[in-house]
Amino acid sequence: MKRRSFLSAASCAPLLGMTGEAKASGNADDGTSSSGVFDIVAEFTGPGPSGVAVLPDGRLFVSFPRHADNHPGATLGEVKNGKIIPYPSAEVSLPSNRAPADRLMSVHGLALDSQNRLWLIDDGKLAKHDIPEGAAKIICIDPATDKIVHRIVLKAPAMRPDSHMNDLRVALSVGEKGTVFVTDSSFGTEPALVVADIATGEARRVLAHHPSTQAVEGFMAIVEGEPRRYIPHHPQMVSGGADGIALPSDESRLYYSPLTSRRLYSLPTKALADKALDDQALGALVRDEGEKGTADGLCFDRHDRLYTTNYEHDCILRRDPDGSFAMAVRDSRILSPDGICATKDWIYCTLGQWNRLPSFNEGQNRRRPPYLLIRFPVEPLTPLNAAPEAARQ
Repeated sequence: MKRRSFLSAASCAPLLGMTGEAKASGNADDGTSSSGVFDIVAEFTGPGPSGVAVLPDGRLFVSFPRHADNHPGATLGEVKNGKIIPYPSAEVSLPSNRAPADRLMSVHGLALDSQNRLWLIDDGKLAKHDIPEGAAKIICIDPATDKIVHRIVLKAPAMRPDSHMNDLRVALSVGEKGTVFVTDSSFGTEPALVVADIATGEARRVLAHHPSTQAVEGFMAIVEGEPRRYIPHHPQMVSGGADGIALPSDESRLYYSPLTSRRLYSLPTKALADKALDDQALGALVRDEGEKGTADGLCFDRHDRLYTTNYEHDCILRRDPDGSFAMAVRDSRILSPDGICATKDWIYCTLGQWNRLPSFNEGQNRRRPPYLLIRFPVEPLTPLNAAPEAARQ
């Protein structure tokens, strides 16, 4: 409401029976207040963070992609002693003249496998540049040695010129040496899933035209109080196809969702890895898991509860195995919750303010650092009560 209109309405209050103090008196939305508790693990004043992974020993890794901002900093870093250390080395993580296949260009999603090795997806794109050959790739680093142990360069037809290899999960129990599942949310309008065989290094593109991987036509979301629509090739918000991706502990099903959608889908992982199954056969196996809100990142905790970020309501939701949802955390600072991961005791999430990029705001950069990395407990805190009757319970 414009100030002039507000003043006019206020001046008419006595005529409308609004005598006394002009106050909501309980008529305010309780769902806009903060909910749950979280810690701020780190603040970032340079490039915005995206992916996050935390080892059981506490080693913390964060990615800083370059597809929106071709920054000169590390695209993958270990947060250590209050600093970001380029990982696995400065030669690999910082910009250089090395061939695109031999350095990290723009790291996005991060994941750990069941052996606690670090996997990453390099989308290969530098802002305002095409993706060069060899730039988009899947990398596995052994944290015990800080050495690259697997490198799968993504090529056509699995890779498209407008691909945005966004996030990934790894199932070592599927295939001879394991299988990597990647969401290609697309920098254009051609999203899909990509399935890579670790043993052979071969990757294939699947479900490229299935509804479960596509942005929803006519989609609209309310982002920071503003209605934003999905308009292909003229984005008003962070948008795209298959994006969020997660694996439960038994690695039996892959859960995924398009960024521009409110639905969640799943597929048997062994079927996805079966090269004999074409898109029609795979499509018949897709299970619609129902609505989950406007999600970006997804992850499971050790209880196989699914956490789904929500950029429309500044929150992170928890989906229990029975399909019910609960609010994990909600706060006005949880802007564009992105990369998310679970340890035994904590859920970590990066907040990169991606909705405020100039490309979504008619060229105006609305981002205001610092960007945050937060965490909240897997087991919610139990309120304590010093009253005598509470001690007897």
